[in-house]
Amino acid sequence: MQIEKRVTELVEEKISDRPELFLVEVKMLPNNKLIIHVDGDQGITIQDCAAISRHVGFHLEEENTIDKAYNLEVSSPGVGEPLKLKRQYDKNVGRDLSVKLAAGEIKEGKLLSVDDNGITIEAKVKEKGKKAILVETGIDFSSITETKVLISFK
Repeated sequence: MQIEKRVTELVEEKISDRPELFLVEVKMLPNNKLIIHVDGDQGITIQDCAAISRHVGFHLEEENTIDKAYNLEVSSPGVGEPLKLKRQYDKNVGRDLSVKLAAGEIKEGKLLSVDDNGITIEAKVKEKGKKAILVETGIDFSSITETKVLISFK
């Protein structure tokens, strides 16, 4: 979609001097809600989101890119949002993940490492009648359909 392409350019332009920030996604929903998810290696502030919103909104208005009323929402991806980029995995090393595989299987464990091809998690494996042991498992990005960070309230 042309709108999403232009918005992506505007966000990249705005954060070009902030290498710690990165664009996760741009979505134009059917109800004319334009959603921009931006994140940072150490998170992102409300001030950063507001600055991106002002920059994008100003240029969209100036260029008359969207010819109908719309809502613009700039935020970091929510806690329940799946990870989409390698950089998001990098940021979550040490946290517990739920990884859904293409075959339908779900693996849960602590994210130990990330490389260009995939991730390594450490999961508890319990065999009948034995004590649970920790097992490292490598998972290729190509076999992952969805990954979410598990939130614990310990």
